[in-house]
Amino acid sequence: MSPEEFRKHAHEMVDWMADYLGSVEQYPVRSQARPGEIYGRLPETAPEMPESMADIFADFKRDVLPGITHWQHPSFFAYFPANSSPPSVLAEMLTSTLAAQCMLWQTSPAGTEMETRMMEWLRDMLGLPTDLHGVIQDSATSSTLAALLVAREKATGWRANDEGLAQLGAAGITPVVYVSEEAHSSIEKTMKVAGYGRDCLRKIASDDDFAMRVDLLEKAIEQDIADGFTPACITACIGGTGTGAVDPLRAIGEVARKHDIWLHVDAAWAGSALILPETRDMIDGVELADSFVFNPHKWLFTNFDCTAFYVRDPQALERTLSLVPEFLKSREADAVIDYQNWSVPLGRRFRALKLWFVIRSYGVSGLQDIIRKHIKLAEGLYAAVQAEADFEIISPLRLALFSFRYHPSGIEDETQLDDMNMQLLETLNDSGELYLTQNRVRGRYTIRFSIGQTGTEQHHIDNAWAKIQKTARTLGV
Repeated sequence: MSPEEFRKHAHEMVDWMADYLGSVEQYPVRSQARPGEIYGRLPETAPEMPESMADIFADFKRDVLPGITHWQHPSFFAYFPANSSPPSVLAEMLTSTLAAQCMLWQTSPAGTEMETRMMEWLRDMLGLPTDLHGVIQDSATSSTLAALLVAREKATGWRANDEGLAQLGAAGITPVVYVSEEAHSSIEKTMKVAGYGRDCLRKIASDDDFAMRVDLLEKAIEQDIADGFTPACITACIGGTGTGAVDPLRAIGEVARKHDIWLHVDAAWAGSALILPETRDMIDGVELADSFVFNPHKWLFTNFDCTAFYVRDPQALERTLSLVPEFLKSREADAVIDYQNWSVPLGRRFRALKLWFVIRSYGVSGLQDIIRKHIKLAEGLYAAVQAEADFEIISPLRLALFSFRYHPSGIEDETQLDDMNMQLLETLNDSGELYLTQNRVRGRYTIRFSIGQTGTEQHHIDNAWAKIQKTARTLGV
């Protein structure tokens, strides 16, 4: 494809992109495709001869779009948002054009140095301690994996990488990790990947506010020490996926310091809200943390993927992950940061560019305004649900997230209530007018409502609530 042909097709696609962003509400929020439908639309074999870009783009619109769930739809209230913004999209276009591989300073000095500066901007925007050093990862899962690996090395005297956990276990060294029962499943997944094993994960019960019980944490640690285990890491949750739970960070940090255990803080979703000074009571005690992670790609209007991971001791992170063969050595290595030593993947995209575009385009105050708006929208909806006698709040409002269920008078059987709310959720999502996800809270099937999509306004909330009420009250009619 010549530069002129590229220019022609690029203009056509940018026009389509602008139209899409302006009219995304015309699409059903959740894809209405059936399993196997998109697969069946795609040819069984690759084309032998070149095909025109006009045909490829036409097939994209005809065959691909029906299988897309529109995460940028303002009535997307499922999971957590993976919100975007026009400045971030523009930056991604430049990133894709440059196609830089930012594994070393030498391979892209701007990629490395902008990443360092953007991590400082974000750290200061969130009110984090200035002795935390940041790196951009692809996900909170990868960041937690890195934290667990460093914690594993520290707890085993830097022996696990060399000797392996099996040999250390035979020598009586078995590292264990502690989390709240409300913690994200990614922690359990990274336990498997990091070689700890699921049996070495201790899930600590939570209190009535869904926060980790520190008394039970300390008891579990003391019991493990008595039983010959090696406490390696505690993961504190700030804004849990299911209920928005916030663990008591200072109290947990004091326990971690007392027993010399690595403290990792998972603020994947709620971390973005820390740009609001009024929310920072959530991280009282963060100065006791060894690592901290949050996702700008969840609630800071930056395209997936972009995760900010901070560590207090970057040398420990490098010692755990660094492996530099001859072909990756460079003369500047002693004077610069080579971020490939700060993450599991060697290859690294130029993710810092989209942060630079987003933060400069909105300014800190503009970003704060949007997040405050989302929280205010959630407060209004929460009050509306509370006011209806046949709806029940299951988990309280945390920032812009809460859980509820339909609970009509006269029905107390929990199985029947679960089935009714499952039917309600599926009916709502099948409508294409909004998208919600489920959770189980203390064993009860609930519907989560998460607000945070970039373009969500009051009328989207009003329409969603009206649809929920109308659909619920016609169940079984």
